Formats: sequence, structure tokens, C-alpha cells
Amino acid sequence: MADTVERIKELPLEEVMGERFGRYSKYIIQERALPDVRDGLKPVQRRILYAMYKDNNTYDKPYKKAAKAVGNVMGNFHPHGDSSIYGALVHLSQEWKMREPLIEMHGNNGSMDGDGPAAMRYTESRLSKISNLLLQDIDKDTVPMILNFDDTEYEPTVLPSHFPNLLVNGSTGISAGYATEIPPHNLAEVIDAAVYLLKNPEANTDDLMQFVKGPDFPTGGIVLGKKGIKEAYETGRGRIQVRSKTSIQDIKGHRQQIVVTEIPFGVNKAMMVKKIDEIRLNKEIDGIAEVRDETDRHGLSIVIELKKGADSQNILNYLFKNTDLQISYNFNMVAIDHMAPVQVSLKKILSSYLEHKKEVVTKRTEFDLGKAKQRLEIVEGLIHALDILDQVIKTIRASKDKKDAKNNLIKEFDFTPNQAEAIVSLQLYRLTNTDVNQLKAEQADLNEKIATYEDILNNQDVLEKVVVKELNQVKKDFGSPRRTEITEKAAKIEINEKALVADETVRVLVSRDGYLKRSSLRSYQSTDETDNGLPAGDEVIFEKTMSTLSNLYLFTNKGNLIYRPVHELVETKWKETGQHLSQELGLAQDEEIIRVFEINDLKATDNFLLATNDGYIKQVALADLQPTRTYKSRAIIAMKLKKSDSKVVRVDRIKADSKQEITLITNQAYAIRYDIDEIPTSGARAAGVKSVNLKDEDYIVDYVLASPDTVDEIKIGLITQRGAFKQLELNIINKVTRAKRGVMVLRELKTKPHRISAVSSYGQNHELILTTSSQRQVKIDTNNYPLGDRYSNGSFVLDPTTDGRPISLKLGKVLTNEKDDVSNLFE
Repeated sequence: MADTVERIKELPLEEVMGERFGRYSKYIIQERALPDVRDGLKPVQRRILYAMYKDNNTYDKPYKKAAKAVGNVMGNFHPHGDSSIYGALVHLSQEWKMREPLIEMHGNNGSMDGDGPAAMRYTESRLSKISNLLLQDIDKDTVPMILNFDDTEYEPTVLPSHFPNLLVNGSTGISAGYATEIPPHNLAEVIDAAVYLLKNPEANTDDLMQFVKGPDFPTGGIVLGKKGIKEAYETGRGRIQVRSKTSIQDIKGHRQQIVVTEIPFGVNKAMMVKKIDEIRLNKEIDGIAEVRDETDRHGLSIVIELKKGADSQNILNYLFKNTDLQISYNFNMVAIDHMAPVQVSLKKILSSYLEHKKEVVTKRTEFDLGKAKQRLEIVEGLIHALDILDQVIKTIRASKDKKDAKNNLIKEFDFTPNQAEAIVSLQLYRLTNTDVNQLKAEQADLNEKIATYEDILNNQDVLEKVVVKELNQVKKDFGSPRRTEITEKAAKIEINEKALVADETVRVLVSRDGYLKRSSLRSYQSTDETDNGLPAGDEVIFEKTMSTLSNLYLFTNKGNLIYRPVHELVETKWKETGQHLSQELGLAQDEEIIRVFEINDLKATDNFLLATNDGYIKQVALADLQPTRTYKSRAIIAMKLKKSDSKVVRVDRIKADSKQEITLITNQAYAIRYDIDEIPTSGARAAGVKSVNLKDEDYIVDYVLASPDTVDEIKIGLITQRGAFKQLELNIINKVTRAKRGVMVLRELKTKPHRISAVSSYGQNHELILTTSSQRQVKIDTNNYPLGDRYSNGSFVLDPTTDGRPISLKLGKVLTNEKDDVSNLFE
């Protein structure tokens, strides 16, 4: 019991966790996720290739079930899940991921669309021909072998690898603290660079880039510019832009189509096609009629059919920018070198490979030399034995057994133990066809081979010639033309946003409660004027015939601005409701749209004037209210409200240098008039400055804008909560400075005082429309009512108890000639 207690150690958790995680990280880095710089393989890939090679599952033999290969790997070398092994095996066979696939498969091995492979019980596999070069000479003691996980077999720590597989097929992996992203390259180019580096060890990146132009992706495509490539080859890190190979073709009906024949490496084709089709459906750009994936056994083909008159190049540029037709590829070349993860340059990868290749050739030569010397010893013994054949036979017959015969041959004729073993093991029938001339020819051949082997081992130049010869033979046998095109300079994508949208004239409607829609003029004109599809109780805030190239700025009573390009509005029949803003962004329960502006030029120098009911006012520049990237799902703050129950009562668009005057009317019948230039321009998130010195319980109902030279021609109409209507001339309100209390425009009564509910301004002879809380509308002919002074309370036009309380007072039709209409004076 005492011994047991002594074995228990008390250690801090941090120390235990740190030590254990360190061991785990080292294992993950060295034994799982990162490739070896020499053969370019991760352990699971190396074990798959070695297990299939041992099972004679090679390119020159029939296919075998993939499940057999997976079982061999899992049972002998890789004690992990069969799915991870099968996944790695399938990856090695996928020609859109591997520049030179190392495994051939019969059956479904997945697709560029992200489809998974068939189960391993259905598929068949074998090593490809080029894999033979990775494993060739492995049985000649060329690479270190270690015991497997259960010490029953030996496995290689690296493959002989007779071509630079790390660069040719690239690698991707994530481990603890390290990740790698090495793109595939062209076999012939890599071998040319390796040969050049072998002959010129001082070569720099520029020298090597004469041969290795850049990545050569199995899916082709176009790499834009060489700057990122050079940076990656020098440091191991860099970024490049990879673009699809496309063409614009004319089709019938004076239309065009974009045909994509190559896509960037690693892109899921089906997801890319889906994204392009979503752009069409959502009308993010106008001009795409149809998107089709016509890929078949003859090759990849994605067809984007365009509408008549569409700007094909501009649409293509938009797709390059917004879909995976063009992607950024990030080099992060990390590999295991001498058991440690290293960020490797192009030269480092090639020099490490050449060092490995020379070591493999050296060890293979040593092995062959040993075998040749052993055989030469036997051949020389047999030649000598044939010269004295009768004596040899006599000696063997006189011996007691095999061991005695060997000893007698060694003793009497000076044979070596190996020669004596060969002689006594020789079967009698061999004497009939054993030709001494044949043995002497073999002897000469062996002597020649031994001399060659020793020359290779003793002379570095000869060794390098062997390496160069073998590499050039690989290039001759397996070299293929480059698939990826590389341009000299990067291409900047320029998009004319307006050209992406077809210029159509449509009818647009925006309602107070947040319904938006656009309809064709045909639908609008064929529908009854009153049938606009809005729910009962809602009202139209904006309705206009306009271009799809225009934009809408929607201001709410909560100080928010919602931006919508007209072409993005849902297109419906005019009698349908349209789309509610809540489907894309959230509106507060009591939030309403109070003003909508058509903005044709987002770079205009105009300002917006906003006033709140609690006495704040500000100007904000259009430049400070530009749409953001998230405009679809999030409103822009146009004015910060001081209190939760504060509201914006009105918004106007004015010139930045406007000389207009503003007159604000409060609920308790105070009016104040001053110049707009007293209102400073503030940022979008500012609350503004004080507009009126309000009394307790008082609030601003509305304001009126007027030019100084038209003040004498403008009238103000007021409606009170008791149903009284009064009109007065604007010029009877004296001009003062901002933030004063103002003057009374109604006579204050001790009992049941009048309070202003709505305000309207107009020129001569207007009809006003008064709307009540019971949705009743009362028409007021302004010619029938006198102009009052500041101390009158007007005339009663409705009874609030029966008709409902007044809510709004809006301009109706002009009652006389158009020349008398001065509504444009307020603009």
C-alpha cells in the first residue's frame, strides 16, 4: 500500500496539460497533417501507397476493391478510422485535385460539385503508373524503415520518390499551430528547375522562375500577375488571384452568352453555379437570362445566357468580383524537414528534394554493388569448379554430408564458404547446360557493373549525372503541357454598376407602414387607380414613375434611413401588396416611413434637413448618408433621438448653400421663423441642435420651408384638436434667431384651449384634404375661409366626437389656373 501511495504525484494542472498537449501537438505536426519535404506525402498517404505496393496492387495488375486497400492500411500501418483512410485514398485519385493522380479508381470517386465518392465496397483502385516512381527501389534499403504500431511489420518513414512530388501535387493541411497550402505545379517545369539547381547551387528565385513559371492547377484557369508568385517562392507565403477561363459568344436573337471552360482550383462548381443563378433570381444585376451547367464527359462548360442588349463584359466583371469565378489563393508552404515544420521557399523544396534523391541513388547503388559482388563471387567459384569438375565431384562423393563436402571443397580447392555453398547446392541436371562461356560473360558484365557502381559512389559528378538522367527520363515519360495560364500583370476589375441594370421605366410605391413595390407601366395603367393593394389603414407615402437606375432614400420617424435601389425592389402586379421591409430588416413596432426621396446621383452635394418633435433640428450631408455594405439588412442612422418617445416629424432635401427660411409650429400654437443657415451641418449619428424653446408638455407638430422672396405669397393652414380650421399668411410671423420660443398663432382659451394637430402650407386657391382617426376625409376649400390674424382660432370644419380627431392636413387639387399654384415655392 505504501508503494502505491508513493507512485502518486501531485502536479499543477497547467504543467500536466502543457506537457500532454505538447506531445499531442508534436504528433499531429510530425505524424498526421503536414507533408514531408522529400516525398511530399503525409503519413496516411505514404501508408496507403506502401500498403497497395506490398499487395501488388499496381498499375500493371488488375484493379482490387478499395475496401481491401483500406483494410490493409488500417490493419498494418494506420490504426485510425476507415473513413479517413478511404477519404485520403479517394483524394489521391481525384484528377481535379491532383496534378498527377497517384491512384487510379474504377467507380464513383466524387466530383467537382462536392459529391462524395461511392462506398469503398463498390469502388476499385490500384496505384497509377507514376506512383511506381515514388516506390521504386524501396526494396533496396534506400529509405529508413521503422516498426509499425504493433511491431509486426516495417514501414518506410519516407518514400524513395523519383520525382519532386511535393511541388507537383501540392498539399493542404491544418495541424496544431501550423497549416500548409502548397499549390500543384507542372512536372516538366519542376524537373527542369531541379536539374538547373543541381548544376547551379547558387541559383536564386529569379533563376528558378525561368523554369517554374508558377502553379499549374489541374483545373487550369488563369493566374493574374507574377508578383504574388515570386513573393511566395522567396518566402513561402504569398497571395495570387486565380480567374476562370471564359469566352463571350454570340447566339441567335442578337444576344450573347458567357461560357466558362475552366474554373479556379478548389472551387465547388455546383455551389458556384448556384450563386450565379441566385444573382439572376435576386436581380442583383440585370441581364442574365439563364445559367446552365453543361459539363459532360467532353469537359467542363458553364453557360450564362444573357438578355438582349446586356453588357456582357460588365456582367462578367461583376461575376468575377462577386462569385468564385475569381478567387484569391494563399500560398503557405510549410513542410516537415528533419522532423520539424519549416516555412519553405521554392529553392528550399528543390534542394531538400535533390539531397534526398542523391541519398536514395547512393543507397540503391550501395545495395546493387553488394548484390553484384556477391554474385561475382559465386560466378567465379562456378567457373573454377567447372575447370576441375571431376575433382570437385570426386571430393563431394568422398564426403559424409553436405557440411563435410563444403569443408572439403574449401580446404582442398580454396573456395570461399559462399562458393562452396553454391557448388554443393548445384543440381546435377545443371551440369548439362552449364556453359563456362556464359559464366565468363556474366563475370565480365558484373565486373563492369561493379566498376560503374563504385564510380557513382566515389565521384560526386557521376552521381549527379545519374540523378539528372533519371529526372529527365521521368520528364520524358510523364511530362505534360501547362494547363494554367499566367499573365504578366494583375487585372483590376472595373464595374459600371448602372450598366448592370436594364434601364426600364417603372411605377414605384412606398407605404407608411413599410410596403415597397415596383410594377411595370402596363400593369399600373391596366389597374384601377384606387386598387393599389395596400392593407386597410395604410397610406401611400411615395408614388412615382421612375427609372430602375434610380435610388430611394426612405426616412422613418425613428431617425433611420433605409436605402433601396429601384431595380432591387420586388416587381409585382400593381394590385398586389408588394414586399414589407420587415422581410429584410427589422422595424420598430411604432416605426413609420415619413418621407421618401428619389436620388439619381449619390455623389450630389445636397443636404437633408431633419426635425424632431422634442425640439431638435439638424442638417446632414448626403455624403454622410451613403449606403453601407449591409444596407439590405440594417438601416442607416440619420439622426440620433434623445428620448425613446421622440420622433422625427419631417425631413426635407435642400441645397447645401440654401438661403431658405424655416417656420416651426408647436402643438400649443407657438410659431418660430428663422434662416436655415442657422442650423449647422452635423454627422449622421448626431442629435442636432435646439430648434425651439419648448414649454413643458409642448412639442413640434410640423415645419414649413420657404424662400425669402416668396414668403409673402405663402399661407399656412392649421387644424386643431377641436376641429377648427384656420389659415394665415406666413409673413405675419416675425423672423427671429434659432431656439427662441416664438409667437402665438392662436388665441389661448382658459377652458378647452385649441391645440394644433396638423399643419399645411400652400399658395393660392388650394383644396386641402383633412384625414381623421376614423379614416374619414374632409375636403376644405381654402377660398371659403378668411385669412386670420395671430389672435383668432378659425372656423369649425368637423366634430371630433363624431368624425374622429384630426390626424393630417394635406394638399389636394388646385382650384384655379395652374399659374396660381405656388407649391413649387417650397422646393
